[in-house]
Amino acid sequence: MNGISEAQYEVIRGYLPVQRGNVRISNLTMINAVLYITENGCKWRALPKEFGNWHTIYTRLKRWAEAGVLDRLFAALQEHRLIRIKIKYLGLDSTSVKAHPDGTGAAQKRGLMPSASLAADGTPRFIWLPRMNERP
Repeated sequence: MNGISEAQYEVIRGYLPVQRGNVRISNLTMINAVLYITENGCKWRALPKEFGNWHTIYTRLKRWAEAGVLDRLFAALQEHRLIRIKIKYLGLDSTSVKAHPDGTGAAQKRGLMPSASLAADGTPRFIWLPRMNERP
């Protein structure tokens, strides 16, 4: 596993929030976990146990992202040449990602709209029993 060392961490310590209270996962472990996820592209749940609880790391990462800490951190890591980041573009379209029509903002169906011809409707999905109202 590639991560940053204690000496490298000391260079960027000032860019990170100060840890207060009873914190189980240090900022150094947190950074190395994020770098592991970034490098390997694995799921959060597949994060090795040596980094700690994956949910704790995910929650802290989310807070750091919202507070702008991640932007400062990765800028500092590149500025001090501790890591190199290569940005790749990824294109997704409907052939690779399947979404339910309700998830795409499609118009909602308002009711049954049978076609004009019964033959076009195909095989009925129910059993229809004709009943006579009057006797001949």
